[in-house]
Amino acid sequence: MTIISKVQVFLKEVYVELRKVNWLSTREVLRYTIIVVGVTIIVASFLGGLDFLFSHAIQKFVVK
Repeated sequence: MTIISKVQVFLKEVYVELRKVNWLSTREVLRYTIIVVGVTIIVASFLGGLDFLFSHAIQKFVVK
């Protein structure tokens, strides 16, 4: 079996498997994207706040 025939078989199998995939609707993708972006903003804000508090505390009590 040559490399070209192996690639052809592989691509055919990929096509068959992709036909079996249960794709999300546009509405579901949008909803999940909004959730991920929202959670990312919340976590980033929380970690940024902690960083600010700790750096402020270190400057006040340690560095003077």
